[in-house]
Amino acid sequence: MSRISDASATRRNRSALTALAVAGTLALGGAATAPRAEAATRTPVVFVHGYAESPSNWSAAKASFEAAGYPASDLFTYQYTWTQSNKTSAQGLASYVQQVLTTTGASQVDIVNHSMGGMVTNWYVNELGGQPYVKHMASLAGANHGSSNASSCQTYTSCQEMYPGSSFLTTVNSGDETPGSTKYATWYSPCDGMINPYTSTKLAGATNNYVACETHMAYLSDATILSAVRKLLTT
Repeated sequence: MSRISDASATRRNRSALTALAVAGTLALGGAATAPRAEAATRTPVVFVHGYAESPSNWSAAKASFEAAGYPASDLFTYQYTWTQSNKTSAQGLASYVQQVLTTTGASQVDIVNHSMGGMVTNWYVNELGGQPYVKHMASLAGANHGSSNASSCQTYTSCQEMYPGSSFLTTVNSGDETPGSTKYATWYSPCDGMINPYTSTKLAGATNNYVACETHMAYLSDATILSAVRKLLTT
């Protein structure tokens, strides 16, 4: 009986010491932090913008994700120079993803791309060995097989690569377009106006979602589509 009482007293003493330690930390202006492994409970999201765009284009999407429960610390926007080769941009994405993994302690990221960002993502995943680091890939109006509208900006290397039949597109789309265990999905619409043909967004092996009428830039703020993207990221 006395041993049980002694054990109870020991537990009470330990609890008291823990409380004192926490109080001392707060008094000194410190803050208790969860271990990094516990903090990375949700896969971080990397948003990849498109042609003539910037991270600011994802403001509405990020706000939507935060409203749905994503912490701001899990939402990242990759910025690149859209006039340069998409191969160079993909190399930058590879480095950026590794930085995100180091920062968050996660082992994989989810990538959400738009327009030319689809080409950047595909080169990273298919040609630079990025697939194991990508859990989900959502492509919104991605120029995954190019767009004939790129004929209007051929002064830029990125647009030369975006024109259907380019060596870039031939290489990146040869073989398996959706390799590995990554879950792929695309959203495409006949009202796009920028991706021509609009079916260029579709990837063999992905869940390709037909949208009745959505303009090219509207994907970035459409609540229904963003909700569908978040649903994909939880599967």
